[in-house]
Amino acid sequence: MSRSRHATLAEISQSLATGKVTARQLAEESLSRIADPAGEGARAFIHVDPAQVMHDADAQDALRRAGREASPFAGIPFAIKDLFDVAGEVTAAGSVLLANERKAETDSDAVAAMKRAGFVALGRTNMTEFAYSGVGINPHHGTPLSVYGRSERRIPGGSSSGSAVAVAEAMCPVALGTDTGGSCRIPAAFNGIVGYKPSAQRVSRRGVFPLSGSFDSVGPIANSVSCCAAVDALLAGEVRAEIRAGSGPLVIGVLKNHVLDGLDDDVARDFEAALSGLRKAGHRLVDITFPDLAEMPSLLVNGGIVAAEAWAIHAPMVARHEAEYDPRVVSRIRFGQNVTAEELARLRQRRSEMIGRFAALANGYDAIACPAVPVIPPRIDELAAEADYRRLNGLCLRNTYVFNFLDACAISLPMQEEGAAPTGLMLARPNGGDAALFAAALMVEQVLG
Repeated sequence: MSRSRHATLAEISQSLATGKVTARQLAEESLSRIADPAGEGARAFIHVDPAQVMHDADAQDALRRAGREASPFAGIPFAIKDLFDVAGEVTAAGSVLLANERKAETDSDAVAAMKRAGFVALGRTNMTEFAYSGVGINPHHGTPLSVYGRSERRIPGGSSSGSAVAVAEAMCPVALGTDTGGSCRIPAAFNGIVGYKPSAQRVSRRGVFPLSGSFDSVGPIANSVSCCAAVDALLAGEVRAEIRAGSGPLVIGVLKNHVLDGLDDDVARDFEAALSGLRKAGHRLVDITFPDLAEMPSLLVNGGIVAAEAWAIHAPMVARHEAEYDPRVVSRIRFGQNVTAEELARLRQRRSEMIGRFAALANGYDAIACPAVPVIPPRIDELAAEADYRRLNGLCLRNTYVFNFLDACAISLPMQEEGAAPTGLMLARPNGGDAALFAAALMVEQVLG
């Protein structure tokens, strides 16, 4: 898994500023990689309009020649998960059910923010249907493969599967994703790149097809922490100086219960190596536990809050078109009808209590750390049996979902050695700690290399 082709946004913007490269050349390179039959572009992207891409790239070049570029990133290509409204396009959410719906009249707020900065939209990326799975399989549009072990046909992680594969294969340096239970961080971990889940209220979700109003968030998938920080600031409408790594040693809480159960050998080895590297770099690591996590299985009976909220959205469509859904998606959505109003109220109350308790636990730490996913990407054929699918999907989501439930912000960084199976180190902070989390993640990224 060579990273040599994976330039950061800062590197690309410098090349644009000095005339070393043009937006047209960047667009041509992206479109060439998407069209490469030896790659995963045909499955990573659901829709690409090359003529429109080139038109937009040329427009950005013209603005730059006139000294009117909107930002240092003007002319850089980006990809859009098929969950976001784009003016003139249907938001199909990775499904065939919505293919004939009305086209969006305006861009979602996230897409609009990217375009205002001059980013060039490449197209819509593949995803788990309606964003409801952590493995990334899509029976309607095909499943893009993880960049690791291509001959073994491994899952990309979901639900932002196409966005992650597009970045990992250098089709673009950044892509928009969403994260309800891990959908930016899981595919990032499975493809050796960086995925960010912001504090949920931080980025507008207007124009994003919902899964769970209580859990949905909008975040970037990119090649570095600084890339994610820059895009996150754009999406949040912030004008801030570039986030820089701190000068002093970090104090990191290493979460020991629930999230370390059943790690495979690759993840366990890389996690210990990452912790060892952080200690050698002078950072202080403190073992911590959060006993409330013992409740997580009971809080997820019948899919918990997410399934209940998803069922409220999908019940009318399921009644009319259930046969057109991915059966594995609709079966999970159907669990939500078993969550009573009283149970939902209890779950929301317990969640609120746990959010407060986590904030108290995390106080005094620069970040809380654990593996993003307990396993390396499984082979697609390992999910053929329904029982195996449910087990592995639950395992993929287990650690990332913790921090969605706790309403935190979290990031996954690649922690594997060059050429090894992809594994992710997750860092998290309580809600609202995004800027401090990025600063800590930059320091950790320096150690991980």
